[in-house]
Amino acid sequence: VQLVVSGGGLVQAGGSLRLSCAASGITFSINSMGWYRQAPGKQRELVADITGGGGSTNYAGSVKGRFTISRDNAKNTMYLQMNSLKPEDTAVYYCNAWQDTVLYWGQGTQITVSS
Repeated sequence: VQLVVSGGGLVQAGGSLRLSCAASGITFSINSMGWYRQAPGKQRELVADITGGGGSTNYAGSVKGRFTISRDNAKNTMYLQMNSLKPEDTAVYYCNAWQDTVLYWGQGTQITVSS
């Protein structure tokens, strides 16, 4: 199983970014997936997750209304659209996916939001 994250970078406050998480070696369409982030000196925290069919999503309160999680099962890819970014969104962002009872993680990507 491989999860490859792309789309991080530096953005000004109020800007937007979109992250992608491309999966291989996984039965993509039936697995729940999620985005997490870890800021310096803080624990990794859930940003958003989505069920296999994409019918149910869940967001951290701090990003609700600003971030949108989605997935394209035909492309084996999950996305995180981030709008109205704030400096407190600065963190390393990770995606994960369940395969049977194992949780796999992609590599992190740095997002830095300047004020």
